[in-house]
Amino acid sequence: MPQWANPVPAIAGAAPVVITSARAAISAGVDEAGALGTSAAVPGPMRYCRIFSVFIPLSVLLAGCSSGGTGEDPVPSPSGCSDPETPGCVLTSEKQRILAPSVPDADREALADGNTAFALDLYGKLGAEPGNIFYSPHSVSSALAMTYAGARTETEAEMASALRFTLPQERLHPAFNALDLALESRGEVAEGQDGEGFQLNIANALWGQVGYPFLPSFLDVLAENYGAGMNLLDFGQTSEARQIINGWVAERTEDRIKDLLPEGSISGGTRLVLTNAIYFNAAWKFPFKEEDTAPGDFTLPDGSTVSVPMMAATSEVRYGEGDGYAALEMPYDGDELAMVLVLPSDIEAFEDGLDGARLDGVLGSLEPRNVTIGLPKFKVESTFDLIPPLMDLGMTAAFGAADFSGIDGQRSLSISAVVHKAFVSVNEAGTEAAAATAVALDESGPPEPAAIRFDRPFFFFIRDNATSAILFVGRVADPSA
Repeated sequence: MPQWANPVPAIAGAAPVVITSARAAISAGVDEAGALGTSAAVPGPMRYCRIFSVFIPLSVLLAGCSSGGTGEDPVPSPSGCSDPETPGCVLTSEKQRILAPSVPDADREALADGNTAFALDLYGKLGAEPGNIFYSPHSVSSALAMTYAGARTETEAEMASALRFTLPQERLHPAFNALDLALESRGEVAEGQDGEGFQLNIANALWGQVGYPFLPSFLDVLAENYGAGMNLLDFGQTSEARQIINGWVAERTEDRIKDLLPEGSISGGTRLVLTNAIYFNAAWKFPFKEEDTAPGDFTLPDGSTVSVPMMAATSEVRYGEGDGYAALEMPYDGDELAMVLVLPSDIEAFEDGLDGARLDGVLGSLEPRNVTIGLPKFKVESTFDLIPPLMDLGMTAAFGAADFSGIDGQRSLSISAVVHKAFVSVNEAGTEAAAATAVALDESGPPEPAAIRFDRPFFFFIRDNATSAILFVGRVADPSA
């Protein structure tokens, strides 16, 4: 089975269990509305089961799951492997990830331009707060792009505008797929910061409420373009659900991103969580020597100074200068990725005018040059609630009267949380960075009971519903008269 279909870690040595029985097929059936329901059978294996080692002892694992693929009923198990309506299974599309998507260069460029514009728009919101900041716009864009696959009408239009998606859905998602596949191909012969080899890993996963009717078309888009399977959870067991999702994120970020979903971020009303995780570890092409690192002064925004470990080197790299700034490009081993550092004379003024054109100007100024470099070692960890900045960017309907009918065939879901955590460490050897984003969607409950008391003058009329004809109009100013 392809790796993308099994995003949940299993106990060592455990094989995925394919649910192929008639009972499972019926449970995984497609109803008349096209949602995954319980009324009709679907041909072929639709669900796979993974055991969560957090909860299931090895003895249960060994006794409970069949090897799958034989067409026979799996051995009944307390783990839920024999019942796709039980948490612990992975609901997958019959579609596999497209590993060689046909995407025109114009679409690749449109996605890159849009993602860059969104990255800078988001920086304008997040950077309004003082202090250090670090985030992965690629992770945020990816998680919200998966969510966007289910958006319709006004919700879809607002998300496209805020996220700077200019391609129609049928072209946007393949472009994301092509981008991620290109990124994952980097660094085949490059070194990592820790000497263990270059890493640039991107992973996506869905976490859905067991028994909820997700549309096959939605699962198809995410399977083909994001390699994401649907892990079935019971969000009524909120603590356990958080533990599973947070554990998946931690594993895929080398434990750099822990507790992505804080307490209270999901609830018993949560029906879907979409997650993206990205991990990067690369060595500098021209590493600094540890013995050259020495204490140096760093001037803070208020004009005061602090002493920091300042790395030092002289290297042939790309350097540029422009109106109010100097810039440096530090290549990583393999020359496929680089860190661009910009040193403005006035950082507030530079940030105020930071847009795609300004960034292009910085990049265009870079030329090879022998440069003496002084760079502090640093480590930054950031956590963000992204709902306020996204609303500031015009994405409002998604958090209220939303239309995510592309997910479940109805307008019952809205985004309840968008959380992002990121980590970066820069030292003499290179850079380690990780980030993760989670988008939670809750099901709208019934509206609060309404109350109305006509205890002051009121207007009324009597109308014919079919013709809309108003037959009588009146006002009651004093019902005692």
